Amino acid sequence: STELGKVARLLDRDTDRSTPLQRRLAAFGKRLSLVVIAICVVLFTVGVLRGEAPLLMALTAISLAVAAIPEALPAVVTVLLALGARRLVNVNALVRRLPSVETLGSVSVICSDKTGTLTQNRMQCHAHRAWHQPPEAMWAALALCNDAVAGAQGWVGDPTETALLEGAQAAGLDVAALRQARPRLQEWPFDAERKRMATLHAAADAGHGPPQLLVKGAPERVLPRCLAGPELAEAEATAQAWAAQGLRVLAVAQRDGGGLGPQDPADAVEQGLQLLGLVALMDPPRPEARAAVAECRAAGIRPVMITGDHPATALAIARDLGLAGAGHDAVLTGPMLNRLDDEALAAEVQRVSVYARTDPAQKIRIVQALQARGQFVAMTGDGVNDAPALRAADIGVAMGRGGTDVAREAASLVLLDDNFASIVGAVREGRRIFDNIRKFIRYALTGNSGEIWVLFLAPLLGLPIPLLPIHILWVNLVTDGLPGLALAAEPAERGVMQRPPRPPGESVFAHGLWQHALWVGLLIGGLCLGVQAWALHGGGQAAGAHWQTMVFTVLTFAQMAHLLAIRSERDSLFRQGLGSNRPLAAAVALTVLLQLATIYLPALQPVFHTQALSAGELAVCVALAAVVFLAVEVEKAWRRR
Repeated sequence: STELGKVARLLDRDTDRSTPLQRRLAAFGKRLSLVVIAICVVLFTVGVLRGEAPLLMALTAISLAVAAIPEALPAVVTVLLALGARRLVNVNALVRRLPSVETLGSVSVICSDKTGTLTQNRMQCHAHRAWHQPPEAMWAALALCNDAVAGAQGWVGDPTETALLEGAQAAGLDVAALRQARPRLQEWPFDAERKRMATLHAAADAGHGPPQLLVKGAPERVLPRCLAGPELAEAEATAQAWAAQGLRVLAVAQRDGGGLGPQDPADAVEQGLQLLGLVALMDPPRPEARAAVAECRAAGIRPVMITGDHPATALAIARDLGLAGAGHDAVLTGPMLNRLDDEALAAEVQRVSVYARTDPAQKIRIVQALQARGQFVAMTGDGVNDAPALRAADIGVAMGRGGTDVAREAASLVLLDDNFASIVGAVREGRRIFDNIRKFIRYALTGNSGEIWVLFLAPLLGLPIPLLPIHILWVNLVTDGLPGLALAAEPAERGVMQRPPRPPGESVFAHGLWQHALWVGLLIGGLCLGVQAWALHGGGQAAGAHWQTMVFTVLTFAQMAHLLAIRSERDSLFRQGLGSNRPLAAAVALTVLLQLATIYLPALQPVFHTQALSAGELAVCVALAAVVFLAVEVEKAWRRR
């Protein structure tokens, strides 16, 4: 029944969610299995009816099933995600849940905290003003009502509180001596609802007077609790003006603390205060944050600021970073948000990009309202109370430096430098990873499609079975292995961050992928059957090992040519160059050498039932494979046009 218990119950929900890619691949696997089983049954039946040996046809059908099902897909996708996660560390993003890597490519909204993520989290006292008492009294109160402590390298604690202590020292106060002379007797700690903290201290005159209560917090939460006077309106106007400049403003006040004790609630003791002054702190934006925000907008991603700071401060920083336009003044505060029902909030989130004076619980409502509008949300957080919002978001992003263990456990991604630009870098890397997964699927399905057409159409055209089971398994092994994995090293496409986010419901086979696999597979199958017919016409049925070797070679070389052509969905290989992905070039070269070894090494010829090809026959195989490469390049040229 405690607050931590409530957080734990919220975290216990939706703990095992599969990503869109996982769901799509699972559905695709089921459909493909049914289709392949049907094709294998037809192939076996037609072959036996034509007089082929049942055992050979059974082995061929089983081999075709093994070749047609991309059983390497789950392993390759996992390796691609793992290598992508490794690369994400280079942009200071640590992946905690591997499947979430590909979901980064779908992010359409990034909800970010302000302090430390969009700003440098290096608070400095920028301005101050005192009332009723000299400034020294105001600085003394700020130094006493403060939880930061002395460390080896300076003050240690919350950046706001360490900045206040530095300001007190700059004003000439000996903070250590002051704290020793006026020890803390009682504390009412800061919380997100009150936005204040109060401490009770011994009197300034060596304990001969009553204790003193000191209160500091947000001006709108402290000034209404101060005794009436003309200075309150003046202080309110000053706080508004400072906040409009992007400064964080704190008010500090005091009262006689005689008779107060731990049994008194904070709301009761923080009344009848005397205003001591205001202090304005500046937390400058990160230099790279403005460019990161601009990159988000170019990529169709909407950055949103959610902060506990004053609305004017939040709006000033948002305008400075480009989160809000110069004339944009739509800021939704926590109290305003509480007055909206879910339907009204879902309408507001479409236009509001700045939320101020919010508490962690309201982050969940913002996330859910955005998701209700079909957005794919990344949410940042660092505290224990942020953990449910991190879990509710599609991508929870925890702070690695200043965050809590609970927040990191609930998140999918941890920023090692607490920097907004690192989120954008992670999204860029996520898009690259998903593109490369699509390339592998395109490559594997097209190659498997070619193998299916070769074996399925040959009996229907009156041709002998063109490949032996050993040929099918070999092609499946050497083409789906290292060459497919080498796609993980493929650099990002040009303009990867100048296109809109991938819709979460979009199929992995969208944008013509399945049509490409179908027509290029037919092309590969037609070329293989064409060389079979040509070789049969020249060498006759008795030269089975010879023409089968040619079909075997064309099939392998064609898949390598196809792999080189699909490194980009739009750019030509001649623009990319082979050197831009050296692992892939090496994998293709190794596959070609292995294929040549099965043809020309005497020790391997009996194993693979191959015969050495003449230079002219090998040139024909290479030329037919080049047809596949040129055809795909023509397709890409048409897309570019």
